[in-house]
Amino acid sequence: VVVVEWCGPAAVWYSRHKRRGSRLVVRLHRFELDAGWPRQVDIDAVDRVVCVSPYYARRTREHTGWPASKVVVVPNWVDTDQLDRPKAPGAHHRLGMIGIAPSRKRLDLGLDVLEALRAHDRRWHLSVKSKPPWEYWWIWNKPEEREHYEGVLRRMQTSPLLEGAVVFDTFGPDVAGWLRRVGHVLSTSDDESFHLAPAEGMASGAVPSLLPWPGADEIYDRRWIHDTPEAMAEAIAVLEEDDWEAAGELARVQVREGFS
Repeated sequence: VVVVEWCGPAAVWYSRHKRRGSRLVVRLHRFELDAGWPRQVDIDAVDRVVCVSPYYARRTREHTGWPASKVVVVPNWVDTDQLDRPKAPGAHHRLGMIGIAPSRKRLDLGLDVLEALRAHDRRWHLSVKSKPPWEYWWIWNKPEEREHYEGVLRRMQTSPLLEGAVVFDTFGPDVAGWLRRVGHVLSTSDDESFHLAPAEGMASGAVPSLLPWPGADEIYDRRWIHDTPEAMAEAIAVLEEDDWEAAGELARVQVREGFS
C-alpha cells in the first residue's frame, strides 16, 4: 500500500509507476485544486482519494471529473486527551488564532473582532501562534501578500484600540499548553478545507468562532458560525464567565463526539 500525502508531484509519479497489485491512496487538501497536479494524475491507478470534508470532496469531483466512488471523506482527527487541560486565569478574555499565512487566513478580520471587543472592554487580547509570513518564501515572493501584511502590521502600530493587545507566539508543537491561555479560537479565513484550529480549541474548552467560509457548516455546529466579524464580536462579548465555561464544555463534548 502506498499512501501519498498531498496530491502533488509525488501523487503524479506514483500514479504512473505504481507496482502491479499495490494499492495507492492519495490525500488531497485544498490548495492542490488550484494547481495543475490533479490533472496529471492517472486516476485509473489510484484506488482512493481522501478529502477531509464533504465540501472539498464535492469540489474535487467537480474540478477533476474523477469517479465519485474513488473520492472519500475521512475527517481530520483531534488528540482530545492531550488538548484537554485546565484553563489559565484570564483565558476568558483572550482570543486566539493559529496560523495566519497566507493572507486568506485573514488576520485583518481577527483584528476587526478584537477592536470591536476592546471598544467596550480593554481586557480583551489576541494571541497569534504562527510562523511569520516572511518565513514562507512562496508567500513572501508575492507582492500582494507583502502588501496585505504591511497593512496589517501598520494597523497594529497605529490603532489606539490595538495598542499592546496583540501577542505573537512562536510556531511550534506546544499547542496544548498555549491553548490553556486562550478562551476563544477564531477562524476568519476566506476558505479552508477543514481548519483544525477551531477543533483543537474546542478540545481545550475554548469557544470556537467561525466566519461562514464554504463548507464550514458541514464540519462545525452552526451555533459557532457568524455572518460578520461584528456579529462574531457580539456573540463573544455577551458570554459572561459562567456562560463561557458552559459553551466551552459543549464545544469540548462536540469535538470528542466528532473528531477524537
